[in-house]
Amino acid sequence: MKNVVQAAVRLTGPDGQVELSVGEYSQSSFKELGLKESSTYNSIHVAKGYQAILYVEDHFRGKSTVLCEGLYEKRERADGISPLELKSIRVIHPVNLSAEERDHQEIERAIHEWWPQSLENMESRIAWWREARFGCFIHWGLYSLSGGRWKGSKSEGYAEHLMRAKKIRLQEYQETFIDKFHPQKFNAESWVQLIKAAGMKYIVITAKHHDGFALYPSDVYPYDIRMTPFQRDPLLELKEACAKHDIKYGFYYSHAFDWEHPDAPGNDWEYSNPGGDLRLYEGEGKLWFTEHPELVPRVADYYVDRKSIPQILELIDKYEPDILWFDTPHKLPLSENLRILEAIRKADDRIVINGRLAAGQDYDTFADYVNTGDRAHEIIPCEGDWETIPTTNESYGYSIDDDSHKPASEFIQLLVKAAARGGNMLMNLGPKGDGAIDERDIAILHEIGAWLEVNGESIYGTSRSPLEVHQWGESTRKGNMLYLHVFDWPQDGKLVLGGLMNHIRKAWILSENSRKALVTRRLNYCDWIIDLPLSPPTPSSCCSVIAVEVVGEPRVRSGRLIGERGINVFRSFDAIVSEGMRYGDGKKGNEYIDHWTSTKQRVTWKIRANHSMRVKLVLKYKALDGMGGVVQVELGDKMYQEPIITGTDYAAVETEFTIGAGKQDLSIVAVQIDGTELMRIYSVTISPLEVYEDGKRETFERDLTDVGN
Repeated sequence: MKNVVQAAVRLTGPDGQVELSVGEYSQSSFKELGLKESSTYNSIHVAKGYQAILYVEDHFRGKSTVLCEGLYEKRERADGISPLELKSIRVIHPVNLSAEERDHQEIERAIHEWWPQSLENMESRIAWWREARFGCFIHWGLYSLSGGRWKGSKSEGYAEHLMRAKKIRLQEYQETFIDKFHPQKFNAESWVQLIKAAGMKYIVITAKHHDGFALYPSDVYPYDIRMTPFQRDPLLELKEACAKHDIKYGFYYSHAFDWEHPDAPGNDWEYSNPGGDLRLYEGEGKLWFTEHPELVPRVADYYVDRKSIPQILELIDKYEPDILWFDTPHKLPLSENLRILEAIRKADDRIVINGRLAAGQDYDTFADYVNTGDRAHEIIPCEGDWETIPTTNESYGYSIDDDSHKPASEFIQLLVKAAARGGNMLMNLGPKGDGAIDERDIAILHEIGAWLEVNGESIYGTSRSPLEVHQWGESTRKGNMLYLHVFDWPQDGKLVLGGLMNHIRKAWILSENSRKALVTRRLNYCDWIIDLPLSPPTPSSCCSVIAVEVVGEPRVRSGRLIGERGINVFRSFDAIVSEGMRYGDGKKGNEYIDHWTSTKQRVTWKIRANHSMRVKLVLKYKALDGMGGVVQVELGDKMYQEPIITGTDYAAVETEFTIGAGKQDLSIVAVQIDGTELMRIYSVTISPLEVYEDGKRETFERDLTDVGN
């Protein structure tokens, strides 16, 4: 490669002679070129239209410097490293575009070329996924050996992020994990049998996580399972077991975040790459590719085109997956995410693809469905097809120290809430490094499976409920069938079903094989009472299901009916909010609405009351530093104002109102904003104190200290 005519890059040594000329689109290690170990040069000239990426270590490792066209001469830097000290070099010929221009070009090309065609068979492609409603996410890999620990100490955060959290170099990662990965307890058949018994209909397992290691034999980029003592293909074994048990199967692939590859976003402790915790190349409020678009061609040419896309196509060719799942798309510009999506669609357009692969520029997703945040406790509002991804504790990979496993009842109710809103739940397990499933996870799966064994009809194949949330729980729909999921069984045996205008043909307890008809009667033209036993059926005490067959297409009256006994909780995610306001991510403690920056903004619930009543109202909120002002609570024609308390963990506005019968708005309004915004609002609870019916007054005595979940 010496003395190339019209070289893209010329490196000049101390004697002024050209030591090396590098051609277009080449990558060279100095050792491979037979050059001296000396790697210091007096000047480097990069020809017009080219970029040179210089590395201080062999094989494109260590600190790197990107040089655009021009002449660069040796000079000392504060960190003691000259940009002209190098042992390996890459040369590319980038398109001179900003990240925004590059994104715009790819969006335009998608819209006018391949994306419309990909939508033609979307309904048939996603039909099985909509029917399934419940799937199993599996985070399993080298990191599972650690259980979230490193050299005897517990690692904070997700266990699967150990390499990044502890800044483990590749050599040490190989010696500690790759050389020792031999999961002798792994049994694909046992895994799939357990998952099927839990009522899960599809599996998504990590084929490559952020550590860059492929859990299968990868011929296109052999940093893979063959480097371990295991010497088996667990992904193939799982595919065969899933086919045997009629379970849909697919992969999580970390397409944008890779700590092994020298040109991928993420690893800034061994390479000087963007997208990591050091936030290299990032400006204030800007991502690396926006601040430094000259870095995009390097990532695109050497990582996306040479590892990410080839491995994804390899997975499609080897395993014919039903679904592909992607994550952390913000580590790459949208242009690269769209190129990956295009490659998948051209390879196999029957594959369902989750929404985190490609979204932005006013598009919720270019893929098949939308993903909400991780580890949701409450369901954030979401239109269309969507999916929530809780995990049994607080880590996705196996963590020996994380004992925060939730009860099965929480997952059953979350599954119901997802189905009620037209979404799926992909619940995560983190198997151990030896291939065994955590006993704590097994117990949860068994209990969920027992519930679905008798109540699965109310989940699988259902669609978004037309009914409002009720005081007692949620509902799902399948044709002219409504399924009432009763979380709080009425002590008097009287279940009030609000808003249903149709005639009820029959109602029964779903778990009872006899399908004995329950007594139903109208309260008025849109509300019903269903007579239930005084005690809920077992083992479904966390959620019992009442099947209701209605005559004709379900028709409902809007407005949530106020229950006249007990506490009515109005959660923030069920409210109507003004433009500009934002939702929290739904994790426990983050079920709020914020960005309340204008007195013109408001939060509203549409409610109904069948009788006049005296109620106690409690508004639960939090005001962080910089928030504050005066809030007004409006219920019908009644109003109440109170200053916001700043700095407490949670605070409450408490008041009493007398409300009339009929439809009305429950609204929270900002009267005055003292800081950058008013507050975060979590919920409002309404508890009837006195109900006035036909001139009679009924007074209730109960504990009203609960302000809601």
